[in-house]
Amino acid sequence: MKKIPFLKTFCLSLYSLILCVTNNAQSISLSEIKEQMVRDWVRAKEYTSDYLNTMESDKYSFKANDSTRSFAQQMLHLAWMNVLYTSIATDQKPLPWAKHSLQNSSSAQSKDSVMYYVMASYDYAIDAIKNSDVSKWGEIKKVLGAEVTRFALMNKVFEHQTHHRGQTTIYIRLLNMRPPNERLNVPIP
Repeated sequence: MKKIPFLKTFCLSLYSLILCVTNNAQSISLSEIKEQMVRDWVRAKEYTSDYLNTMESDKYSFKANDSTRSFAQQMLHLAWMNVLYTSIATDQKPLPWAKHSLQNSSSAQSKDSVMYYVMASYDYAIDAIKNSDVSKWGEIKKVLGAEVTRFALMNKVFEHQTHHRGQTTIYIRLLNMRPPNERLNVPIP
């Protein structure tokens, strides 16, 4: 019988906590969301630059196994998709080199070339988001047969670059190097 008063007290306390949290919540504007997205892309660019600089120049052709992309190919794929999907999401004209993937182009595999294309792709994404019209972020776009909002597509391309950068952690570790530290810029308990 003592369990019922405890349960009532617990539920009442939980309800009170939820009310306090929701009453103190502040709304965020679309322009603030856009500013945060730009900050996240700038941080991702710096983080990816750390990865590109960690990998030794003569190891850009390294593959974790025969059936995977090389380090250079992973990063060139990341760059291509940054431009391709961001251009679709924002209606910005893509960079001329992004019409086709460079991951199999022999002239694009060197460290200098990879760094150029990858950094250019981040600059492109950052500028495209800065220049995008936030009032259109809820519009639906068709991508590979799926319908997604512009905002969702921008989140997906951010997730994609994070995924491929993360895959290269394995490459760096297999070569007995230490991958760069996280760049979350928020306190982690």
